[in-house]
Amino acid sequence: MKIAVIGGGSTYTPELVNGFLARVESLPVSELWLMDISKERLDIVGGFAQRMVAAQGTPFDIKLTTDQRTAVEGASYVITQLRVGGMEARREDEYLGKRHGLIGQETTGVGGMAKALRTVPVILDIANDMRETAPEALLVNFTNPSGLVTEAMARYAPEVASVGLCNVAVGVKMDILKGLVARWKRPLDTDRAALDTLGLNHLSWHRGFTVEGEDVWPEVFGAFVDQLREQETPEWDLATIETLNMIPNYYLQYFYYTEHKLAEQEAWPPSRAEQVVGIEDELLQQYADPTLTAPPEGLMERGGAYYSTVATQLLNAHHNDLNEVHVVNVPHRGAVPGWPGDWVLEMPCRVNHSGISPLSTAPLPLSCFGLLAAVKSYEILTAQAAAGGDRSAAYEALLVHPLGPPADRVEDVLTDMLQTNARHLPQFSEPDSR
Repeated sequence: MKIAVIGGGSTYTPELVNGFLARVESLPVSELWLMDISKERLDIVGGFAQRMVAAQGTPFDIKLTTDQRTAVEGASYVITQLRVGGMEARREDEYLGKRHGLIGQETTGVGGMAKALRTVPVILDIANDMRETAPEALLVNFTNPSGLVTEAMARYAPEVASVGLCNVAVGVKMDILKGLVARWKRPLDTDRAALDTLGLNHLSWHRGFTVEGEDVWPEVFGAFVDQLREQETPEWDLATIETLNMIPNYYLQYFYYTEHKLAEQEAWPPSRAEQVVGIEDELLQQYADPTLTAPPEGLMERGGAYYSTVATQLLNAHHNDLNEVHVVNVPHRGAVPGWPGDWVLEMPCRVNHSGISPLSTAPLPLSCFGLLAAVKSYEILTAQAAAGGDRSAAYEALLVHPLGPPADRVEDVLTDMLQTNARHLPQFSEPDSR
């Protein structure tokens, strides 16, 4: 089995390698190809990955390349974890929002849109290589904005099997299990616990939890409410949480408490990107140590906890036909009654060798659907803009986004976005396709 990782020079890569090392008995990887456009980063991260594997008896080979097509050719799985423009582009996304009085964030609002415009064409190019050199492969996308990227894949490269991943749901699941273990005073099997989640990536609501087939949501939700009551400064207001009877994805704070998040931005620098630059510099220095053979503790400061768990569990379930349920991003194909079937949603899906099948589930209440529908409209328009350099679609995407600018400032924000990212947006150098 050949697995390709596009963006292999990422500081996340060692955690991913650890995940494959932990599953060598069930997931028969023979070659793990790490591809990155930065040879310098690839040599550092890839060299460390090779030492990690060698320290475990070399159960599979680590191959390094700067050629995307070579990495993809003949692969069974292609994992994308890339960042077009690097951390500097992320910083520009954050300050794009700040200078216009809008949310500046990697995946949410105008920053997330700028990232999508840069990212979608690159992912579609990878899909084209897969179509020609690895037609049976599954593309597993971890690149943010994961749901929007998966939406673009479903619409503009539907012949390539793809799925979007995020570590938020598994993080919530593990936190809930830790709380139950503490209260019940006994260990619990994580594989026999399931979180009921529905929405979009970074715009979802958790509304159910079962352990060993038992519905324990009333206890889980009650404990969550009790924690909020005990907090001096609660991260959610109780009236909203008790009305919804659901636990919102953390990113919903950007929509529910926009003024608070804008106030936090006023304390920059450092923005999150500026913080991560320092973390990554330190990690790369550690990775370059020829004696290091295991991921350092500082990797958790980078974020992305449980990334390796999410990615390798999914591949293991798919390859070994396990019929496991995973929360992922795919077109729901009618699994949610009354919602357009071509929408990519983040939801529980059955995973086996034949594919990834959404489980039928009840729709969210109108209080959630209204926001979700607006953001999904933005995602569809942004995917259209990114795939074809459609400036009009980009304008409409900003117009419909709940965190976008007022209508009379859309043109200014869009112009700034396109000019700031011009070197990464060749599709917009041609006249508008409309």
